[in-house]
Amino acid sequence: MDDTDGKSIIDGNAVAALGAMFAGVTVVTWYPITPSSSVCEQLIDYMKKYRIGSDGKATFAIVQAEDELAAIGMVMGAGWAGARAMTSTSGPGISLMAEFAGLGYYAEIPAVIFDIQRVGPSTGLPTRTAQGDLLFTAYLSHGDTKHVMLLPGSVSECFSMAIEAFDLAEQLQTPVFVMSDLDLGMNNWMSDPFVYPEKPLQRGKLLTAEDLRRLGGFARYKDVDGDAIPYRTLPGTDHPAAAYFTRGSGHNERAQYSERPDDYHNNMERLARKFETARSLVPKPEIVADGTSKIGIIAFGTSDYAVRESRDQLAHEYRMGTDYLRVRAFPFNRDVHQFVEKHERVYLVEQNRDAQMMSLLKLDLAPTEISKLRSVRHFNGLPIDARSVTDDIISQEGK
Repeated sequence: MDDTDGKSIIDGNAVAALGAMFAGVTVVTWYPITPSSSVCEQLIDYMKKYRIGSDGKATFAIVQAEDELAAIGMVMGAGWAGARAMTSTSGPGISLMAEFAGLGYYAEIPAVIFDIQRVGPSTGLPTRTAQGDLLFTAYLSHGDTKHVMLLPGSVSECFSMAIEAFDLAEQLQTPVFVMSDLDLGMNNWMSDPFVYPEKPLQRGKLLTAEDLRRLGGFARYKDVDGDAIPYRTLPGTDHPAAAYFTRGSGHNERAQYSERPDDYHNNMERLARKFETARSLVPKPEIVADGTSKIGIIAFGTSDYAVRESRDQLAHEYRMGTDYLRVRAFPFNRDVHQFVEKHERVYLVEQNRDAQMMSLLKLDLAPTEISKLRSVRHFNGLPIDARSVTDDIISQEGK
């Protein structure tokens, strides 16, 4: 009777807002869109209550922009200036943010974007849920881009991953997307208490005036440490060597304008290596396995609940044992590759028509592993259910 003691009932958007506040966000710019509006609406309430200084003035800025393009532009400006800045939106808003997302990737500016996914394309079903923005967001913008995505599967992870997103954005100096969905974001869920963050904010490779006096200067886009992440300064740093140009056009490692082929090639190769570095920094997958099953299941986000119940159905009704891996971030941690390698067949469960997670994984795996992958798709706008997963896997197994 007391199993619910200490638990709360809350929606994922409210928890994401709470996590952003605990992460130290100070600049929030947004444009209303279903189903993401309540992220910033809740954040406004939280910040007015908990982020007012002793002088009675706000220690934050929250701006409702004229559109999503302006919203992400202001986030980039604030992130460049040293603020922890964010916006929230859904698929149509992500579309409008493409060019600025490319600027953030190429000029290496921290930013956090919450994408509360809904059914598309176009207006689609704006009050229904989906996981259909993965491919688009992973490579958002023109040219060669790769974005970090976090994939929360519970309201607890909406809190923890909001905090992680801001740390990663500054550590990697890049936009980070938190890929929630309407089911998780707008519906009420029961949750254990959220874990109070104990570790300090991770601001990454940020040089102070004292650092510059010791070093004598720096090159903004130079890979000093071999991890492809350069050092940066903030506007107003009191040293003549602190200044540099931030440009979306071609630049060399000293941030000087350049159209030299070798400068562009070297810069883009370094950005690709930085994405590889991200593999070791993003949240690791959750693995449930007994080590003996030949069949594996991979899922992410809110598909987790259906998959866990489906595994019970497969075991009790068909005597079929399965191992399970829940992806929590992109780029994929090496554990994901090893999970596929250990199984004869791997079913990818996702809530979109085109098996977008499978497509991302195929680009990552060795050719010999790709043939193991099978797709379980659910895309009618309603949350995925266990029976659908079970029946699809049994059908493909020929039982």
